[in-house]
Amino acid sequence: MENQALGLAEAVGRLTPSDIAVKRVRWKPAFDWLPASLKATWMLDPASDAPFPKAGEAWPDLWIATGRATLPLSIAARRKSGGKTFVVQTQDPRLDPALFDMVVAPSHDGLGGANVVSITGSPHRVTAERLTEAAPAFADRIDPLPRPRVAVLIGGRSKAFDLTPGHAAHLADRIAGAVTTAGGSLMLSFSRRTPEAAKAAMTARLAPLPGWIWDGQGPNPLFAFLQAADHVLVTEDSANMAAEAASTGKPVHVLPMVALKPAGKFARLHADLRERGAARLFDSGLESWSYEPLAETDRAARAVLAAMGR
Repeated sequence: MENQALGLAEAVGRLTPSDIAVKRVRWKPAFDWLPASLKATWMLDPASDAPFPKAGEAWPDLWIATGRATLPLSIAARRKSGGKTFVVQTQDPRLDPALFDMVVAPSHDGLGGANVVSITGSPHRVTAERLTEAAPAFADRIDPLPRPRVAVLIGGRSKAFDLTPGHAAHLADRIAGAVTTAGGSLMLSFSRRTPEAAKAAMTARLAPLPGWIWDGQGPNPLFAFLQAADHVLVTEDSANMAAEAASTGKPVHVLPMVALKPAGKFARLHADLRERGAARLFDSGLESWSYEPLAETDRAARAVLAAMGR
């Protein structure tokens, strides 16, 4: 979630000089369940950053927030700043969009409104420049790997999908077959949501391949993986990973998960990516194709600045 807000802030910063301050907040467990309209700042966990300026400090020009925990603070910032702060909420807030100056929401959520900007996927931090900057720190591990290099981004359990050990093993066998047939190498990253049993099943089958399975220790090589990859394989459970991968211009192969309910918004997202030429369902091969890289975060940033100007 932080990457969504920070990615949009950085995109604004690429268009106009900006100072970015990151604020992290959470509510005390006793109050987390309350609706946004009943929350007050004294209910925040003591480890939270102070969300608002102190007396005498200037309010920010722009406030960008993501996630349910930030909703009451965003609403309050708009009121407390007296109009000095332009308040942007990313994701569907599941509240009236008019409570905010702008909502930047995934088009697959189907949210509408005069101040709603719909984008494919979610805002993120991936740019060609950032990927290039990330590469040197991991060059000793990645540069010797044979091509084609295949970045594999694995999600995990959610309300809509699961990754059982059996399904994880089946996916791993298909991925191994594709990489071996192509004579390439693997660069794999699990998410925090990947079940341990699924992680173990995939690791056991994919470890013999040339490549790197990141174990979560040390600096995150995700950006370096995306920069070095010739293909990107992404499980279908994450809108964030799909949008990040599609911003590279490299073939995005979507890995199926175990569906717990109708795919709904995820099906709409992947249909959008297919229409844009970015993604295709993984067919156990590594077909190559090209397309115009998605730049939806930059488009959202231009919309924010245009609205602030108005």
